[in-house]
Amino acid sequence: MSNSSSISHFLLLPLADTRQLQLLHFCLFLGISLAALLANGLIISTVACGHLLHSPMFFFLLNLALSDLGSICTTVPKAMHNSLWDTRTISYTGCAAQLFFFLFFISAEYFLLTILCYDRYVSICKPLHYGILLGSRACAHMAAAAWASAFLYSLLHTANTFSLPLCHGNALGQFFCEIPQLLRLSCSHSYLREIRLMFSVTLLLCCFVFIVFSYVQIFRAVLRIPSEQGRHKAFSTCLPHLAVVSLFLSTVMFAYLKLPSILSPSLDLILSILYSVGTPALNPLIYSLRNQELRKALRGLISGCFSATINCLLSSVAGYRCTS
Repeated sequence: MSNSSSISHFLLLPLADTRQLQLLHFCLFLGISLAALLANGLIISTVACGHLLHSPMFFFLLNLALSDLGSICTTVPKAMHNSLWDTRTISYTGCAAQLFFFLFFISAEYFLLTILCYDRYVSICKPLHYGILLGSRACAHMAAAAWASAFLYSLLHTANTFSLPLCHGNALGQFFCEIPQLLRLSCSHSYLREIRLMFSVTLLLCCFVFIVFSYVQIFRAVLRIPSEQGRHKAFSTCLPHLAVVSLFLSTVMFAYLKLPSILSPSLDLILSILYSVGTPALNPLIYSLRNQELRKALRGLISGCFSATINCLLSSVAGYRCTS
């Protein structure tokens, strides 16, 4: 038996027992994280540099890519470090910081996905009011509200979780610090846990109901479009968003709200990898890079950088020849 005041570190779940599998997990995490960093970095650079992409949807996609980058950088580096060096410890302060930043980025992603749903709703159901409802100032306010709400949400839950006394050891059944795993170490049945759960469920359900209601209206409007090409274009902009939201919500809600009777370490691990690593890595492929405007701007950015590099090299060679 121990309490939270005597705990200086936590033990994370080892992903493998043998050294070969640990190195394999390190390589897999390294490949996934590099792919996610590259894809999200390209989206951020393309939207920031592309003057034709300065629209509300791409502005929110840029914010979504930032949240994906933050989510990947919060959980994966420590898991890679533990797999490479065959350790499983994380300090008490490091665990609190990891939990805070993970909740911050993952909740910001959820709020941004809800805002993107509103963007699609206005674009399809109220196209004449799009410029008014989603002006530059309104978009900035909505993005700021999403990040501020995520900050307050993560701060509240982190403070609440680490204020509970821990008396069931310090071994976590997860490869990163997560609220359900920390609550299993707690010996307190304080009302704060019930308030936290009710607050989380209420917030999730409000956003979920808004997303469902919006998509009902979107599909009704799309089905009334007379041309098949118009319906296909509308569906092509909505279905990727719906796929990302479905993957994200299904894994997060099942991981956090599942019944104790269906607890399984392997199931917990799979779900956590899906929503903490898989979703940030798949978002650019499912959502952003399928967009024709973004792909065109990305090709222009890459060709422009390549041309600038070639011109710089040629200028350097020419300058060297002149001086020699």
